[in-house]
Amino acid sequence: MATRVRVGEQGDFPSGQVRVVDADGERVAVANVDGTLYAFEDRCTHDDGPLGEGQLEGCQVICPRHGARFDVRTGAVLRMPAVAPIGTYPLRLVDGGVEIELED
Repeated sequence: MATRVRVGEQGDFPSGQVRVVDADGERVAVANVDGTLYAFEDRCTHDDGPLGEGQLEGCQVICPRHGARFDVRTGAVLRMPAVAPIGTYPLRLVDGGVEIELED
């Protein structure tokens, strides 16, 4: 079963930026790509780097440590040194708020 956690308001996530939120004790990065929000784990699979501190280029987040790139929509690796995808989370907007779905 999944739990939905409200992590902020839609306006808290400016276009073209990544913001890290606390989702029930779990660090989750939320990226705004041209008005669409995507949630993914705040951890590079290469060396556990903080992806939420990385730069967002279109649908790609770039790890600030070694430059690995991931697709924020799917979690797919787009550039080494990472070889494993990152986890993503279902996200929905409810009455202007942002909810992330976490697995129990």
